[in-house]
Amino acid sequence: MTDMSPLPLKLRELRPNGGQCVSVFLMANTLETGGSERQFVTLAHALDREQFSVSLGCIKRTGPFVNEVKEVIEFSPGGNLFGPCSWRARLRLSRFLKDREVRVAHAFDFYSNLMLIPAARWAGVPVVLGSHRQLGDLMTAAKFRAQRRAFRFCDGVVCNSRAAAESLRAAGVAQSKLAVIPNGLPDAMFAKVAPALPTDLAVFRVGMISRMNDPMKRHDMFLRVAARLAPKFPQMQFVLVGDGPLRPGLERLQQELGLGRRVMFLGDRRDVPAVLASLDVSMLPSISESLSNVILESMAAGVAVIAANVGGNPELVEHEHTGMLFPAGDEDQFAAVLERLATQPDLRKRLGTAARERTRSRFSIDIVRQQFQDLYQQMLSQKLRSSVVRSEPLKVGKSTRERLS
Repeated sequence: MTDMSPLPLKLRELRPNGGQCVSVFLMANTLETGGSERQFVTLAHALDREQFSVSLGCIKRTGPFVNEVKEVIEFSPGGNLFGPCSWRARLRLSRFLKDREVRVAHAFDFYSNLMLIPAARWAGVPVVLGSHRQLGDLMTAAKFRAQRRAFRFCDGVVCNSRAAAESLRAAGVAQSKLAVIPNGLPDAMFAKVAPALPTDLAVFRVGMISRMNDPMKRHDMFLRVAARLAPKFPQMQFVLVGDGPLRPGLERLQQELGLGRRVMFLGDRRDVPAVLASLDVSMLPSISESLSNVILESMAAGVAVIAANVGGNPELVEHEHTGMLFPAGDEDQFAAVLERLATQPDLRKRLGTAARERTRSRFSIDIVRQQFQDLYQQMLSQKLRSSVVRSEPLKVGKSTRERLS
């Protein structure tokens, strides 16, 4: 397992095409609001254009991030990843990769893994990378098997946490194929901004930022803990940021628990730093996380974090130093930790300061970008050294194409 955070040495810049930039293709599922999509956009902007020529693709060109990137080409498989339409889309994608003389093709999530990996192999792309940005427990067994088979045909798999990498290693993916590169934060996440909500020193705000499309995020636990502490702390206000199909049920639960106006539903927001500037504590009770962007963004904003002790959360939050952890699903411990932070402002300040320093030193986009660039260059250098003809893309035999199809 290769942990790219950090590499001991910067690799020599490699430009195999007569001094031209290395052509890199990045592919996402969609451009909806989500952690993988956010990292896709962040890396697309961050890669050094003096070293890399970057082109972008997706399965479905939809979502708020569409407006933040240019020329994202859609390669839709239709309604079935293995139907005739999907294979025609892969062939079109393969021709695109050949035309652009792509040297590194990198898929960012499940559907793009299954689309891009075979297409890049057919195109003879020298370096083909997949991604695993979750623990795997949110996928069906069939999807996990399909992705694992696809990973057999790529050169490496980028995981955003050691926990995610370990889930693949335990499933039989070769350890030598796995690289761990964490999520990166753009400079804007460290900037001081005006709060999105009215400033009131008498109000203690607790927030949860998460899409409302997955019960494993445990918005319901957030509301139950709110109901337990609201009578004890009349100054406490609870904020939910995000939207999705679970919202109506959560609004009903809010009423059933008698929380009334004590809970604010802000919906989907594009001003997360300003929202974080309005909070005293950021909470994430989710029972499955690889490397949470919300935790990282909260830490970068200097907001005290409470999170369930699952997946990659302990790789971000050092208990009682950069945040607080509680056993996943343990509502009593969750409530106890929040009560402790509500009554200890000095502890909140200390946690927030340490968290901000940690994220700036380890997770800023400048640091993470270099890890991706070093990985791309290292793998391309190894492939080109092993190729008989360095100036041509590697050829993939007929038998490989048959196994992929």
